Amino acid sequence: MTDEEHIPVALTIAGSDSGGGAGIQADLRTFAALRVFGTCAVTLVTAQNTLGVSRIDILDPELVGAQIDSVMTDFHVGAAKTGALGSKEVIELVSAKMEEYEMANLVVDPVMVSKHGSLLIEDSAKKTLIDVLFPRALLITPNAHEACAILGVKPDDLGDPEDAARKLAETGARAVLLKGGHLSSDDAVDYFFDGETVHRISAPRVETKHTHGTGCTLSSAITAYIARGRDILDAVREGKKYVSGALRAARRIGHGVSPTHHMHEYYEWGAD
Repeated sequence: MTDEEHIPVALTIAGSDSGGGAGIQADLRTFAALRVFGTCAVTLVTAQNTLGVSRIDILDPELVGAQIDSVMTDFHVGAAKTGALGSKEVIELVSAKMEEYEMANLVVDPVMVSKHGSLLIEDSAKKTLIDVLFPRALLITPNAHEACAILGVKPDDLGDPEDAARKLAETGARAVLLKGGHLSSDDAVDYFFDGETVHRISAPRVETKHTHGTGCTLSSAITAYIARGRDILDAVREGKKYVSGALRAARRIGHGVSPTHHMHEYYEWGAD
């Protein structure tokens, strides 16, 4: 076995956040914190900070594909994740590349809207995301708002989260993590459906406004643990613990919705 095979590698296929709190910046920071070598393919570039998004440019699908090729032909990638993909053409390209490279460990975070309400996917691309990419996914990680968009229901009509998780699996994904951060409960409860059983994964709710990039951070943490060889349920549980710690350690940065503290296990903000 070569030295390279001892080093877990993960790939994020997502957008760039110039404010550093979400997107590939959050993903790569999370990979590093969890001792995984991070690689990336940028799908779109945003001009944003903690206050909002002022511009979004979706990259040429051929450029996205070239980045994926460069990574997959050189590194032994144990797991990959997707974030904001932007367009129908990019989604189709990513799906084709995942098939070409036989990527079995694909985590799809169905990012549709930024924390500030900016659309990160064209309306015409939503059906492609569901019909083309979800069936290739080991896991999809929608929040409640994204689940409603996927299922075509109003927020008040989502119903029982366990039932919703089962319905989301009908899209073809092998497993579903319905995130409960936006649901009404004393604790933060996520619902993981493995195709047979719904597991309630609970953690004390962290009272904080520093939540920018939380979804990206959770999906990338799960991806990192899968790249390290953990089974999917264990990866989800450990990923949730990591995010809880990142939320507890977060401090105000900027003048809007501040990001989580991805490197919280290594240092405290403001410490010498």
